[in-house]
Amino acid sequence: MSVIRTIYTLSLILCCLSAEAQVSSAKPQSQTSHRTTTSTGPRIHTPRAPKNPFQAIQYPWRKNITATVFWIGEKPTARNPTPNHASSWDTKWQQNYGGYDNPDKAARIGYRPKAFTPRLNPFYIALPFNDCLNHRTHHPVAHRVIPWWHKRADKRPGKTACKGRWVQIVHGRRVCYAQWEDCGPFTTNDWQYVFGGKRPKNEHNNGAGIDVSPAVRDFLGMGWSAKVHWRFIDFSQVPRGAWSQYGSNNPFIHAHLDPDRQAKKEYMEYLKRLRDESYRKKNSRR
Repeated sequence: MSVIRTIYTLSLILCCLSAEAQVSSAKPQSQTSHRTTTSTGPRIHTPRAPKNPFQAIQYPWRKNITATVFWIGEKPTARNPTPNHASSWDTKWQQNYGGYDNPDKAARIGYRPKAFTPRLNPFYIALPFNDCLNHRTHHPVAHRVIPWWHKRADKRPGKTACKGRWVQIVHGRRVCYAQWEDCGPFTTNDWQYVFGGKRPKNEHNNGAGIDVSPAVRDFLGMGWSAKVHWRFIDFSQVPRGAWSQYGSNNPFIHAHLDPDRQAKKEYMEYLKRLRDESYRKKNSRR
């Protein structure tokens, strides 16, 4: 796992937080991020700390949602005209995966296809929202509704903040974890459901609100359609399991892909600066 999770780093965080508390206690209680010293005086800016990415977010559950099965390489049909050789965020999805993710249980071994070893995580899902309008522009509500927006590693316009995020899915007594890799079913603009807690807009397939891969289907022991509960979950809270074994997009295998890694790095740098500043002030008073 990431070096951020080592005991040394945790100790450093505690030390830095202690220093932060000492600095904060020395500030007047009335101090705000911006204040004017006099009616005509200069404005003084006091930088605020970035949000703490080590504090796991408890995302709300979406309960009793119809889940349907989809797969990489799925051919279009009259009821589902969108082919799955590409995803909303990967024009070469099937090629990058390594082939056709055959959903036939006789063609599978464990939680992957028999024909090849997948090059991407076979535990994937689709949700009906795309945060990118194209490769240059984000959806206008993306910055407002996506909870982890401020922590995204790639802040360039048109770069998705959703691809690769983890979800927790419950069906009966089984719990599975998977990565968000495509948009659907049937729509890509239902942010009110995905992030706002509304019921899915889609009315097809019994109001399906999440598509799951054959691996997720088999792990949960569900059929081609079932009711599930799901929620987003920070990668730091995802346990190891069948979903941690494969994939060049899998942060269990490649630690630098942890979607919060860059935010954690920036926060650690902030804490170090805060600690050093606290030491300088303490030494100057001696």
